[in-house]
Amino acid sequence: MRIDILTLFPDMCNTVMQESIIGRAQKSGAITVCARNIRDYSKDKHHKVDDTPYGGGRGMLMMAPPIYDCYAAIAAQTEGLRRRVIYMSPKGRVLNHEIAMELSAYEHIIILCGHYEGVDQRALDLCIDREISIGDYVVTGGELPAMILADAVSRMLPGVLADEQGFIGESHYSSLLEYPQYTKPAVWHEREVPEVLSSGHHAKIEEWQREQSLERTFLRRPELLEKTELSEKDKKILAKIKEKHSMK
Repeated sequence: MRIDILTLFPDMCNTVMQESIIGRAQKSGAITVCARNIRDYSKDKHHKVDDTPYGGGRGMLMMAPPIYDCYAAIAAQTEGLRRRVIYMSPKGRVLNHEIAMELSAYEHIIILCGHYEGVDQRALDLCIDREISIGDYVVTGGELPAMILADAVSRMLPGVLADEQGFIGESHYSSLLEYPQYTKPAVWHEREVPEVLSSGHHAKIEEWQREQSLERTFLRRPELLEKTELSEKDKKILAKIKEKHSMK
């Protein structure tokens, strides 16, 4: 997959996306992440990319022409790839696992990072397929949200993680929250690792992990249980969990 981030701060994006797992995946060729400087597409001698909004109002808006020209240049270079163009915006649908999975099926994602008071609507109308938010709050620019989206999508692609199980067992993949995990030492601050995890009995370990996932989800995100496929055994475990906590 190729991911192009349209931004006013390419160094910020490159610094993060060249590190850790995503950085290694780029070096191996599993993914390509490019941060494109929108200012490079400004016709203004000072590389101006913003102006005052029509109708008044505070602050500045990002202008449509540099954004469109940046987008068009990338689209011309990647013609034929199945693509989605995203604008990171607090007005968009909140990012979740399903959206990340959906986007991971595309060959090319372009992500526009807004700044100032936003973006000229005409650029959004011409270029953007959908708007995505990372939560019901506002940050100073689209770069951090764009990198979160790029990371969430990238880690589900072949060759990015060492093992597919690296994300299959994690929170939200199966709609359940992940079970607690432990490493050495076996006792720390008088807290012991659950005995079952050292038993070597894989069936019992898997059963414990499933119970813990169900309990965590029930206590922290009960709405997720509504979209989880529960076996009859899961339902019995969940009934015991509900009974246990109703007595507290």
